[in-house]
Amino acid sequence: MLAMMRSEWMKIRRSIVWLLVPISPLLALPAGLLGTSATDGAPWQEALALLAVLHAMLFLPLLTCVFAAMVCRYEHLNGGWKQLLALPVSRTSVYAAKLAVILLLLALVQLLFLLALLMVGILGGFAPPIPWGALLSSVLGGWIACLPLAALQLFASTLFQSFAAPVAAGVVFTMPNMLIANSAQYGPYYPWVQPMLAMIPREHMAFGAFGITSGTLLAVIGVSFAAFFLVGWTYFSRKAV
Repeated sequence: MLAMMRSEWMKIRRSIVWLLVPISPLLALPAGLLGTSATDGAPWQEALALLAVLHAMLFLPLLTCVFAAMVCRYEHLNGGWKQLLALPVSRTSVYAAKLAVILLLLALVQLLFLLALLMVGILGGFAPPIPWGALLSSVLGGWIACLPLAALQLFASTLFQSFAAPVAAGVVFTMPNMLIANSAQYGPYYPWVQPMLAMIPREHMAFGAFGITSGTLLAVIGVSFAAFFLVGWTYFSRKAV
């Protein structure tokens, strides 16, 4: 597994993925500076809600789709899957390593988002104390909520032989996020909207799927992740190369 992780690192260390990682935090920073004020009743929470809408509704799901496609791009070129799977490595290790790389990239995105949020507060002159519990809960919750989507998009990226197809599918399914979030019946089960449900403070969104409890959302995320990972791993373990 560690050897596979090193191999995946070698593939992406000079790729454009590192230009994509900071995009969402960089775009969220000016939005937060312009949209929040130290005179707000709860400026830290207001900034969190504002930044999370843009970040978790749009960019976080899209980045998950792109990262999943990029970790499989090398293998789709010039018979890369045959070369990789001809090595003395298990398919489980290969699949798990690719998923781990996606999740590590998403963790880095979330850390940069937290840094952007702190910069909004510092530059905006928000009064202390910093509500670390709320901020860390949002950032960690958004990362956890990406688990099902990462597993689903990795499955799609191994299924399709092109980089564009799974990314295009991710874009199409991300676009209706706000509409689907209005549905308390379907919203919690939609993988592309789950990061937004996990990141935006409940007191700022009281409609539709945002009414779901944190415990129920975590249960849905856990079951979805297990199901998508099992389906994707089963397909990959039997994939003809």
